[in-house]
Amino acid sequence: MNALLPLLEGPVEEAARALLGCHLTANGVTVRLTEVEAYSGTGEDPASHAHRGRTPRNAVMFGPAGYAYVYFTYGMHYCLNVVTGVDGVASAALLRAGAVVDGLDVARSRRPAARGDEELARGPARLCSALAIDKSLYGAYLLDPAGPAVLTPSAEPVGKVSAGPRVGVTGAHDVPWRFWLTGDPTVSTYRRHVPRT
Repeated sequence: MNALLPLLEGPVEEAARALLGCHLTANGVTVRLTEVEAYSGTGEDPASHAHRGRTPRNAVMFGPAGYAYVYFTYGMHYCLNVVTGVDGVASAALLRAGAVVDGLDVARSRRPAARGDEELARGPARLCSALAIDKSLYGAYLLDPAGPAVLTPSAEPVGKVSAGPRVGVTGAHDVPWRFWLTGDPTVSTYRRHVPRT
């Protein structure tokens, strides 16, 4: 059994923290995860895609843990979440940022607009772009060593972890469920959601 599975099966905020420092490998690139956000299940978390219940889009969020929930946003970007918690109850951790630790040239070729290597996977859409992740990964088991994307535990201590509000959510603005490696240059800039007028 993958050592991550028991951690991912716990409460979403604990599972999200456990993902920090883990490695995610896909399509010739590996990133070390430096920033994540936790999203709980129906009713209690209005920022969650599962807030109003199960739909064809969010069905994988209802478990079991360890699977990929990929969604398309703003008509142009993919974002990747790792499903957490117990089977039947929706929760997931959005992978917000990472540091490229292998496949640097490949990641650079996919992200030519990045001004430096710290920007290659800074932000959830950029992370997916650097790893060439799209909707085809939806529902894949991320703990399978033979899978198209593989999540492995951290081999080194993660150091200090900070927590704060999630980025750009329209509800539950101040819930401190964004976690990041303190001081890491790949962590994205905090922006609170501002409704359009």
